[in-house]
Amino acid sequence: MADAILHLEDVDIYQRDNLVLSKVNLKIEKGAFFYLIGKTGSGKSSLMKTLYGDLLLKNGKGSIVGFDLRKLKEKDIPFLRRKIGIVFQDFKLLNDRTVFDNLLFVLKATGWKDKDKMTAKIHEVLEKVAMKTKGFKKPFELSGGEQQRVAIARALLNDPDLILADEPTGNLDPKTSLEVMQLLNEIHQSGKSILMATHDYALIVKFKQKTIKCEGGELFEVVQQASV
Repeated sequence: MADAILHLEDVDIYQRDNLVLSKVNLKIEKGAFFYLIGKTGSGKSSLMKTLYGDLLLKNGKGSIVGFDLRKLKEKDIPFLRRKIGIVFQDFKLLNDRTVFDNLLFVLKATGWKDKDKMTAKIHEVLEKVAMKTKGFKKPFELSGGEQQRVAIARALLNDPDLILADEPTGNLDPKTSLEVMQLLNEIHQSGKSILMATHDYALIVKFKQKTIKCEGGELFEVVQQASV
């Protein structure tokens, strides 16, 4: 358990008052990569939201990057989100400011003060996602793939222990999806743990990792070659 970066035991996941997943057991070790699959409405997004503190955990035991999800208070959520990186399907970038200023906004919001260190960190993460020359652009001037690269750079700013990627290729064409997946794969190979919700089975087949499925109110691991 000491090496588990995420551990859920007999957890019930709710969306408002509706029970969407029951008796969830999941353990993700440091450095692991898991896909999370399932039909729309099967509970994937509700599970993700519970993990990053948008939904409260009511029943069962849950810990993520050292935080007890049952005891999580509103004031704890910013500290939790410094230790996890979140990548969304719709990027969630601020269109009224440049790529650089999008990342600067996050660093300031998570307690960074030193201007030189912030600048260095932004250049570092943009280089990791091959976007170092695009820092002066605004998100609407970028392609979808480029925007998702910036969103991944944002997720890396605080050197997170775990990255939660919620349908990160959902709004991208197949070629761009492949490029973004290759980037996430490189990040995983550098030692980061990743839990990625996806509908894109072509990526699951190409980049084989452990796969868990939400179906019929339950969460279970699936064999890679099984039909999904």
